[in-house]
Amino acid sequence: MKNPGARQTLSRAVFLVPAGIAMLAGVDAALLLVGVGAPVSAARLADLHGMLMVGGFLGTLIAMERAVALRHPLGYAAPLLLGLGGIVLLTPAPLALGRLLLVEGALAFVAVYAALWRRNHDDVVIVELLGAVHLAIGAVLWLKVGVPWLMPWLVGFVVLTICAERVELARLAMPNTGGRTLVLHASALTMTLVATLVWPDTGARLTGLVIASLVVWLVRHDVARKTIRATGLPRFSAAALLGGYVWLFVAALAWIVGGAQTEGSTYDLVVHSVMLGFAISMVMAHAPVILPAVLRRPLPYRAVMWGPLALMHVGLVMRIIFGDVVGRYPIWQAGSVVNVAALLLFFLVAIGSSVARPPKRQASRARRATRGEAGTGPSGIPFTPSTRRPS
Repeated sequence: MKNPGARQTLSRAVFLVPAGIAMLAGVDAALLLVGVGAPVSAARLADLHGMLMVGGFLGTLIAMERAVALRHPLGYAAPLLLGLGGIVLLTPAPLALGRLLLVEGALAFVAVYAALWRRNHDDVVIVELLGAVHLAIGAVLWLKVGVPWLMPWLVGFVVLTICAERVELARLAMPNTGGRTLVLHASALTMTLVATLVWPDTGARLTGLVIASLVVWLVRHDVARKTIRATGLPRFSAAALLGGYVWLFVAALAWIVGGAQTEGSTYDLVVHSVMLGFAISMVMAHAPVILPAVLRRPLPYRAVMWGPLALMHVGLVMRIIFGDVVGRYPIWQAGSVVNVAALLLFFLVAIGSSVARPPKRQASRARRATRGEAGTGPSGIPFTPSTRRPS
């Protein structure tokens, strides 16, 4: 392979293969958990669903982007260890080995953020670092307790990481005090999560209040409120962002009202409002910008991307509103299957969009992005992939 850019794309893509495997295993486990047919029915797979999706899939994806931003070979230890942890969980090897690899990967992830923060002490990066600490705490707790008991820490990781990412990408639309406000929310969230270890109900209700406050602040200042009236990628991203905020607010309200939950419909509501409604919506919103920066290959926006986004939210309404709230079990099952189909369909669409020839209007932008020149972020904000992280 003579093209250096193609070699770099291939080498980086290799790190994402374990994330893809973890996602496929995670959705297979999801089908087992809701009681419908699944391609693989390994005995312990259903119990691994949460950590496969958060640590093995989302953790590896995000760690890979940060490793690229760090521009140091040691940074790739984080996605490597997280990815290996997810893979080992799926093998006959002792579960403890996979769990320890996830702990090591999360600690390496913290080290990557620490190195990024030392560059210019950015408030956004310190919040992302705190999110990685939450993931590490969750991974350590998993050595001793089940996923439902550590779920608040996994929620903390997802919420702080994605909200900090949103503030960074929409920095020009945020007030000058945006970074400081984000740090205050992150600090408060960490304290309430610590409280859940001692006073579960009180800690969960306080956590819900902090997350609700964070959502209200983000929606108030996010440029997505304006770009929802645009066209093309800005409108698609804005719709995904605003939808994600709605589901995160729903989860916050459930914690405020219901307190700590480790099973039952309210637990299901909180987990999937955050992990699907919020996290996956944000992945869909940011993928056309972030993945090209990581893989150096364009991911052009195409109108077909609206399909999986709409399916995701329809499935969530079926699962959460008609299933968890109203108690219609068959609709809950059907909504869960629709969510799985939406997630798989989005990644098929993304792969197809990346492989196919970019639309003419987007081709020149894609060439500029792969060269590190100024492009446009998911909400129309000027964005330069090579300088997005502190340098």
